[in-house]
Amino acid sequence: MRGAMLARLSSLTLATTVFVAACGGGGAQPTSAPATTAPAATKPPAAAAASPAAAASPAASPAASPAAKPAASPSPVAAPSPAASPVAGANLTGTIRIVSSLPRTGTPKGQTDTIVNAFRMALAERNGKVGNATIDYVDMDDATAARGSWDPAQEASNANKAGPDADVMVYLGTFNSGAAKISIPILCPQNLVMISPANTYPGLTKPTPYNAPNEPDTYYPNCKRNYSRVAATDDIQGAVGAVWAQQLGATKIYVLHDSDLYGQGIAEVFNATARKLNLNVVGGPEGTDPAASDYRAVAQKIRSAGADFVYYGGVTDHNAGKLWQDLRSTLGNDVKLMGPDGINEAAFVDAAGAAAENTYGTFPGVPASKLTSQKGQDWYRRYKSQFQGEPDPYAAYGYEAMNVALQSIERAGVKDRAKIRDAVFATRDYDGVLGKWSFTDTGDTTLTGMSGRQVKNGKWDDDSTVALQAPQ
Repeated sequence: MRGAMLARLSSLTLATTVFVAACGGGGAQPTSAPATTAPAATKPPAAAAASPAAAASPAASPAASPAAKPAASPSPVAAPSPAASPVAGANLTGTIRIVSSLPRTGTPKGQTDTIVNAFRMALAERNGKVGNATIDYVDMDDATAARGSWDPAQEASNANKAGPDADVMVYLGTFNSGAAKISIPILCPQNLVMISPANTYPGLTKPTPYNAPNEPDTYYPNCKRNYSRVAATDDIQGAVGAVWAQQLGATKIYVLHDSDLYGQGIAEVFNATARKLNLNVVGGPEGTDPAASDYRAVAQKIRSAGADFVYYGGVTDHNAGKLWQDLRSTLGNDVKLMGPDGINEAAFVDAAGAAAENTYGTFPGVPASKLTSQKGQDWYRRYKSQFQGEPDPYAAYGYEAMNVALQSIERAGVKDRAKIRDAVFATRDYDGVLGKWSFTDTGDTTLTGMSGRQVKNGKWDDDSTVALQAPQ
């Protein structure tokens, strides 16, 4: 999750004043963003001015596992992930540090617990070594208790802490696309490669009709690209949502979003695709206030429009549970409700309660239990056995991201940020738990498969999973 999007239309000037997650939770950007603190030698240019000022460097927090079982340090297990020849990293010695920057406080913690577990699984399968070098993994939190989700200042602090640390060779993150907008311009001039397991906002890497002005170039100020991701993007996910709505028999659609980058962007894609499919959009895309105490007025407007289908682009953190409760109480159970990966998590069901029942949700990939490769199925079984709980869908992407990092360090064969960054971008035909895939020159994955599932009996039901394809 979850990964963020905006149109270049003048009416969408919110793009320059908000940050949010992709694939996951997010938060609004301060109206005016303080300047970012970075090392003097690699101070980010003006393009990074949106980054809030660095806060105190966060302490590394230990990895937490799903509530079903406290996380223990994983022991080495069989069937390790793909790896380069050990000879490639034979000259590596000393300490190499890999940091992750994810929201480890608040609503997203349940998801990121499983991602961190997956990071640690990948490390344990190599006994914490690449060649003769010891891998020191640091679990950084970019969330704060005050916000209950990722915090712009905290993400800037994490990036500013990692950048000057000569031992840090890889930055695994971010979870939220809005957070990536902050850290990319800080870390790019320092040649520190980023691998995100969950960002889905297209504007971070490629031009689309829904980007904010000057995206993605604004995030790479006079530096070679350093950012990559293993999840497919929202320009695909929003489109498959509209295709699925058509398949589900939607005749009158109302489109909502949470007024932030990820949510507004994916709603715009859904809306544009729905219209291309000749679906009748009777309202929206319309923004909601994440801080509202109720949404009955919005629900009444949807009822008056005669909608039989509501699409919501947004995240659980932005009061999606309360929105669902008011939609259900006003519209009844016959109106279908759908959202993207931003609500495709257990925390949404907890927040919405009974109102979540029968909700449809898309995801840029498939749930862990539905991974089709043998390696994916084996990993899923090992995870469940070790942690006695279900991994979040993005946990497999975290496992893949850490393994790509380790293999790239090994192939680079030297403790050098630029060489490791180049090795990451040179990843081709990687045969991992997600299947066989490559990074493109923009740092995007070649994986484009999407899926959808439904809430049944009070939980997201993997057995309801359907494969989805965007229209050609």
